[in-house]
Amino acid sequence: MGAAEEFSALYGEHHTAVLRYVYRRAGADSADDLAAEVFVVAWRRWSQVPAEPLPWLYEVARKVVANHVRGRERSEKLAVRWETEDVLPVCDIAEHVAARDSVHAAWTRLGERDREVLALIAWEGLGVRQAAQVLGCSPATFSVQLFRARRRLRVALADPAPFDVDPVNPIAMEVGRASG
Repeated sequence: MGAAEEFSALYGEHHTAVLRYVYRRAGADSADDLAAEVFVVAWRRWSQVPAEPLPWLYEVARKVVANHVRGRERSEKLAVRWETEDVLPVCDIAEHVAARDSVHAAWTRLGERDREVLALIAWEGLGVRQAAQVLGCSPATFSVQLFRARRRLRVALADPAPFDVDPVNPIAMEVGRASG
């Protein structure tokens, strides 16, 4: 007789006992699933199943039930915590899109040098000394350029986009500005 046949015989002989064991400890809602989990463990550890398997199956069932109870308790605590925590207001996605578009429009209104100065600090994460080296200037000169670029960006953010800005393609504004 092969392992599959031996396992089938073990299952047929002890399933009802294991099912009753988990039913008394975990309730009717979970008993079938937990009993099935016990036999999955038995199949995976087939070489460890002793000659008298029922006590070993009960040991596995005890651990399976304990894990189930801990998981259920964690879920209940989490549910209670969710009910008692203040719900943060959900921001409208349109606000994020509008903010992103206004930043993008302000960014495109900056000169190339201002964009490079700001990008070296904000996007590349460089310090003033390192960014100055990239641009080939002194740290003092770079600091002045950074101050001016930040000021121009604040002004561009405060100023609503001009009417000739295409909301789908804000770069078109640069073309229109250059030709006009």
